[in-house]
Amino acid sequence: MTETDHEPTATRRTVRSGAFDLAVYEYGDPAAETVVLVHGWPDTNHLWHGVIPLLAQNFHVVAYDTRGHGASTRTGRVADFRLTELAADFFAVADAVSPGQPVHVLAHDWGSVQVWEAVCEPRAAGRIASFTSVSGPNLDHLGKWVRDRLGRPSPRNIWHPLTQLLSSAYTGFFMTPGLPRLVFGLLATEQRWRRVIQIMNDTAPSTIFFGPTLKRDMVDGLLIYRANIFAHLLEPRERTTDVPVQLIVAGRDIAVRPAGYDDTARWVSRLWRRDVPAGHWMPFSHPELLATATTEFAEALRKGEVAPGVTERITGEQPPHRLRAVRPTGTD
Repeated sequence: MTETDHEPTATRRTVRSGAFDLAVYEYGDPAAETVVLVHGWPDTNHLWHGVIPLLAQNFHVVAYDTRGHGASTRTGRVADFRLTELAADFFAVADAVSPGQPVHVLAHDWGSVQVWEAVCEPRAAGRIASFTSVSGPNLDHLGKWVRDRLGRPSPRNIWHPLTQLLSSAYTGFFMTPGLPRLVFGLLATEQRWRRVIQIMNDTAPSTIFFGPTLKRDMVDGLLIYRANIFAHLLEPRERTTDVPVQLIVAGRDIAVRPAGYDDTARWVSRLWRRDVPAGHWMPFSHPELLATATTEFAEALRKGEVAPGVTERITGEQPPHRLRAVRPTGTD
């Protein structure tokens, strides 16, 4: 929703990253541990308005508009949307809002994809305390997963990449020069996009929050697809991290299929996974679950109460604090 009466009070600042000014919004106690929230396409910081009040009870919460979105600097250059540039923006924000301590991160969609780029950088060890990833894979890992499965053909190994490729078919349209900008420019409205999200997530309209720049963000943000999809899926790099990662895997996500995360433990030394019967836009449909999972993960890591390699599966509407560990990562 674009109305401001549902929005929690924020302290706004501007963080400079290269030639870009990033609009940054802070909530809660600045002396508390920091959680940075990173949105994807075509969202802005408004994506997190159902999650922020819940996290702000325990954390210093920071949300920002990524470059090309919301109140941050606009650009029409494809190269400006490369993951290396977006990861640099993330580090600039983290350095500004929590210069003395590493930050926890909760990210969704392309926000998660760009934070995957950051957590696999050497400097992540001192800047990122934990990463909770929602509906946004590491593109290099996904590319390697596809190659590995197709290189060992079997009905299962062919079916899973095929379903992912079919789910990602829309990205081909998004990367077509000119046409998607024309279509979104003429046909995209807040009402239509809200209906799409409702259908994908079975979500009440009152839980969906848009910024006033939605239509422009939809058009300008499309460049992120052209900047990254082919580069990382066709020639995937070896990207590893020791940052603790929590995967929140949406079982009904039509864009990213759950099987695409099955090899993540090959590249992440400290990995946890929660499977949720939800659609792609969980920040709208499951804000309490995301806030609780992020809080529990941070607290458990701080207390040393979680063991690497444990996965948890949500099989119904039970709250996250009632989850049980069911199997080691990487097993069937």
